Amino acid sequence: MKSSSSTMISPIFFLLLCFAYASASGAYLRVGYYQKTCPEAETIVRKAVKKAVASNPGIAAGLIRMLFHDCFVRYGCDASVLLKSTPGNDAERDSPVNNPSLRGFEVIDEAKAQIEAVCPGTVSCADVIAFAARDSAYKAGGIYYAVPAGRRDGRVSIKNEVIQNLPSPNLTASALVKNFARKGMSVDEMVTLSGAHSIGVSHCSSFSGRLYSFNATPPQDPSLDPSYAAFLKTKCPRAGADPTVALDIATPTRLDNKYYKELKYNRGLLTSDQTLMNSALTTGMVVNNARHGALWAKKFAKAMVHMGSLDLLTGTQGEVRRHCSIVN
Repeated sequence: MKSSSSTMISPIFFLLLCFAYASASGAYLRVGYYQKTCPEAETIVRKAVKKAVASNPGIAAGLIRMLFHDCFVRYGCDASVLLKSTPGNDAERDSPVNNPSLRGFEVIDEAKAQIEAVCPGTVSCADVIAFAARDSAYKAGGIYYAVPAGRRDGRVSIKNEVIQNLPSPNLTASALVKNFARKGMSVDEMVTLSGAHSIGVSHCSSFSGRLYSFNATPPQDPSLDPSYAAFLKTKCPRAGADPTVALDIATPTRLDNKYYKELKYNRGLLTSDQTLMNSALTTGMVVNNARHGALWAKKFAKAMVHMGSLDLLTGTQGEVRRHCSIVN
């Protein structure tokens, strides 16, 4: 795909977001939260992410997605997504939305174990997720920002709450706007964070309806580029296994604004992707993000910080888990 050099993302964005975000409890997150109590924390997470992404670049998408899946369910960013199911309770990570597609648990566990070795009982799993998502954005796209910390870990994780809160891949733009608005996020933030689909993969089952059963006539979604649809059919047969396809065929391992450029050519993989270009609510935002990559990257960083501040447990609420998959 041709691209203008004026829209290329420069290697590093350092957004010193030193302002604090208030939680419902009135407590605050702050940048440098562990500077005195565990100064090694962010470095440990950064090294764990770097190691994991070097081995498997797809892990970056998984860790960014993990923050989203954590923050949009239950008490916001409380690491409830990390808790394993227990007898009598199925946890979020066993929802069909997360299992088996959500990736990166082992990276969080490795970083947390190393942190516990030097700063026991100090750094929450929720903060580790937030740090790991930031470091993944940097590794995949050169997007760096300061992460306010001070989150506490929740003690409850319920499988059914995932589908109740996370947006479906089949939502329209107006439904996506409502979903994000319930969390206090704007339309522009929704469109901006959708750019995370510049990396990662999707199972064919999440979009095969667009290929084979959109309507009786036509069976193929007319908003889908015909040549792209033909390519997808070679990857996703009508029946059989459920393989994965890159969300963005232009730069599948690079977090950039090529995602929006693909939408302009009707090559959005999911209904919830292409609807952003096709809806009057969001078309202008897609075009603007496609045109101005550097501006999109700055907005992405800011929106990630905002998402990481949603409905928090802080102060003496919750706990700091010793092991991220089980409560203390």
